[in-house]
Amino acid sequence: MSPVIETDDHKDLRAAVRALGNRYGRPYFLRTAASGGTPAELWKEAAGLGYLGVNLPAAYGGGGAGIAELSLVLEELGTTGCPLLMLIVSPAICGTVIARFGTEAQKRTWLPGLADGSRIMAFGITEPDAGSNSHRITTTARRDGTGPDADWILTGRKVFVSGVDIADATLIVGRTHDARTGRLKPCLFIVPRDADGFTRRRIDMELTAPEKQFELTLDDVRLPADALVGDEDAGLLQLFAGLNPERIMTAAFAIGMGRYALDRAVAYARERTVWQQPIGAHQAIAHPLAQAHIELELARLMTRKAAHLYDAGDDAGAGEAANMAKYAAAEACVKAVDQAVHTLGGNGLTSEFGLASLVNAARVARIAPVSREMILNYVSHQTLGLPKSY
Repeated sequence: MSPVIETDDHKDLRAAVRALGNRYGRPYFLRTAASGGTPAELWKEAAGLGYLGVNLPAAYGGGGAGIAELSLVLEELGTTGCPLLMLIVSPAICGTVIARFGTEAQKRTWLPGLADGSRIMAFGITEPDAGSNSHRITTTARRDGTGPDADWILTGRKVFVSGVDIADATLIVGRTHDARTGRLKPCLFIVPRDADGFTRRRIDMELTAPEKQFELTLDDVRLPADALVGDEDAGLLQLFAGLNPERIMTAAFAIGMGRYALDRAVAYARERTVWQQPIGAHQAIAHPLAQAHIELELARLMTRKAAHLYDAGDDAGAGEAANMAKYAAAEACVKAVDQAVHTLGGNGLTSEFGLASLVNAARVARIAPVSREMILNYVSHQTLGLPKSY
């Protein structure tokens, strides 16, 4: 089936997830964030319906589908005002990496819990001095001894790590020394939340979201040999196997947010009457909303393409499409939210309509997990073949 035309199964999945999200709604999400809690009830119910692990292998309790299906779940929850950020992190990034590259023991240990929502995993890659440039990561892992059973010792810092407080473990991107080249190469390690030397500090954010952000410190954290995920010599390949789903899911996150804002604005424009007719009859109101809808739909198409390529095993093609999808979705989301707030005027900034909290949240999609400028770099270098400026 072409990624442009959705299957009936996908349409049914969208409808079912949207019905679930509507039972909770934006007020539930905002109350949860304001109280410092987490959307545990929604997470648990989504898990019970099989939505959280829809992309994970059926042999380990998942749905046996792909990122295409998981991205639909996140998008539709977003359209109801209840986007679950940890869907990006736990099943999409960590679950995918373990499913593709983990040992049999790692798969048995983690995948069933990630699929049924009983276990959550965070993901740590960004560092204070290494944001978009993952080649500058300074968190290092060294062997304490020789041989394949020697422990690992991790040292470093990570920032802007989501959900560490509720995660059972964090998948940490570190770098190991390559004896052949003398260079450092990226590798992934499962770090349990209670590991000695592994501490966290909450980062105060001016962002309305139940998922909290943390700075992590790894002070000579000792891990067993089997904490390493995948092949030590294929770390970069394995890393991007997780980062491509991250970009696709972030695109879905942004599209859902944009659709929620647009729906609120369209409903208001139909009902709000000034000068004896609804404000939606005026082109100055109607045309920007129509443009926002068009741009969101275009971003949805690219997101479907990216998910289709990834699930088909085309990592190279998915890399290009995932970056484009994330870029397009973030831009469309920011514009949709801005226009929605503008359509409502003063009401767009009230708690009653629930749009003001999206202004900051929409901009996150432009920044994370990779900035729009770095995506433009990727496209100019990888797609257009232009020389690098750095």
